[in-house]
Amino acid sequence: MALDTIINLENVQIYQKDMLVLSHVNLHVTKGEFIYLIGRTGSGKSSLLKTLYGELELKEGNGTVCDFDLKSMKRKDVPYLRRKLGIVFQDFELLMDRSVNDNLDFVMKATGWKERSEIVKRREEVLEKVGLGTKGYKMPHELSGGEQQRVVIARALLNDPELILADEPTGNLDPVTTEEILNLLAKISQSGRAIIMATHDYSLMKNYSTRIIQCENNRLIDSKATEMVSSDS
Repeated sequence: MALDTIINLENVQIYQKDMLVLSHVNLHVTKGEFIYLIGRTGSGKSSLLKTLYGELELKEGNGTVCDFDLKSMKRKDVPYLRRKLGIVFQDFELLMDRSVNDNLDFVMKATGWKERSEIVKRREEVLEKVGLGTKGYKMPHELSGGEQQRVVIARALLNDPELILADEPTGNLDPVTTEEILNLLAKISQSGRAIIMATHDYSLMKNYSTRIIQCENNRLIDSKATEMVSSDS
């Protein structure tokens, strides 16, 4: 397998409990790729992402993510896989009773950071990267929706992940803020991180020439951006 391979799925069957959601999935993703994962609600996008970050067990087929073998991986290994991932959710999932700084500190301590000076330095680095260098003292409710999503992206960057999985990250945002978040994710991918962004909003891809993967009829269809945009217009 190539050294720049981040995801490799071969003939994978993805289940939610006993229901087959996606069949014969083949997917190869390399460093720095920015991929749209599109499809209607319920088409299997979230199930695919959950398989990639170890929430759903891989029962059939073969798959690796960040050098972890999904089929042979034990439950105790899942936290180690997730240290190589950044996960961005639509509904933020921030701890509302503590500041932005404390939200980030909590994640770092939970993933093994111990030196206070290193925690503070990394926290400041990621907040600066997402344009919130002066907002660390604020509580989440004092931030706009777009700023909260930037905090979530900062949180995803803390452990310098090889892969970021974003599940409908702009679903609760207005069009202008959505554009800002997409630009931020595109910039992050240019630093060598692979990004898979699930969305059911097909209009998002019209300003970006990027690889598009579609969930449809229990299958994963790998398409070129130009083909998808022209068929959607």
